[in-house]
Order: sequence, then C-alpha cells, then structure tokens
Amino acid sequence: MIRTDLDFLAYINTLSQKHPDYFLLEKYQSKEIILAQDKRYQSLYIIKKGITKCSLSDENGKDFIQEFLGEGMEFGELEVFSGNLSFCSIEAISAVEVYKISHKQYRYLLENDPIFNRLILKAMATKIGYKAPRHSFQQSYSIEENILRMHEIFPNFEKVLSKNDIANYMGITLRSLNRALLQLEKGK
Repeated sequence: MIRTDLDFLAYINTLSQKHPDYFLLEKYQSKEIILAQDKRYQSLYIIKKGITKCSLSDENGKDFIQEFLGEGMEFGELEVFSGNLSFCSIEAISAVEVYKISHKQYRYLLENDPIFNRLILKAMATKIGYKAPRHSFQQSYSIEENILRMHEIFPNFEKVLSKNDIANYMGITLRSLNRALLQLEKGK
C-alpha cells in the first residue's frame, strides 16, 4: 500500500556521496505540494524519508489517489521520457525529504551507470506491475474486502492516512467508506 524501494534508495545514497553536485536534498512538510499536476518540471525526485500521495484530479475536481510513495520511490520520471507536463500531483502526507535531480543529470546516469539504469528499469516495471492487480482487486471485490486486504498489507493505515485519502485511494466516496467501516466494526 505504501510503496518503497530500499535497494534504489541505498544506491541513491551512495550516488549522492559520489556526485554531490547531482543531488539536492529538499524538505517538505505535511500537506505541502511537491509536484503539481499539469505543470512542467525539469527535475525528478527520490524520497529519502517520509510518505507522499500521488493523485490525479479530474475536470470536476474529484481526486483519485494512484498510490502512496515511501522511501526510495521516485516521481517525475515519466516526464523525463515523455517530455509532457506532470501527470499527477505529489503531496507530502508526513514530513518528507527528497533527493532532487535534474532531468539532464538523470539522463546522464541512465546512459552511463548500468546499476542506476537497471534499478530504474526495475522500479518502472514494478510500478506498472503493481497497478493492474490493485485496480482489478478493487473492481472485483466489495469495499469491506478491500479494507480487510489493506489491513493485511498495512495494519496501521487508518492511523497514517486520512479517511478522505483512503476513500480517494479506493475510488469511493467518504460516505461509502464510513458505511463499510461501520459494517466491519459491527461484524467483529
């Protein structure tokens, strides 16, 4: 549920020592927007500490949370390859520290550092591979079953994430989430 990539983070920590001019460490507070949807950025980010949410807003202002990102997860990489505006917004849920690297230096590492390149390919494949089963499960099972599954994956999610974020992650209304939580509580 809160995705991490500790192997990638360990390598980034090593690279930041080797190339200190490539990586800028930035800090964000809870609720601060790190990357805004439909904006152009010339850098991408790798989470050193903390939790963020990756969300899309539609034309009606409805938010859908794609995923929660933790240590070692990168964002803004799709824009390096596509040259497009940012697809999602990234907001800090907790205090967050990120490594910021320019698109130019990111491309340089992709072309000249085979370990970095392999870790990026693995990270992107994992991101793609994560989404389809999650969306399939959410569509195929009841809200209550989805909540129980989230508890299995991340037992304390209700203490870390707001109910609104949980509902947006599940693609349901806050009212539906509250009703399901009440049903689960009654069933105990």
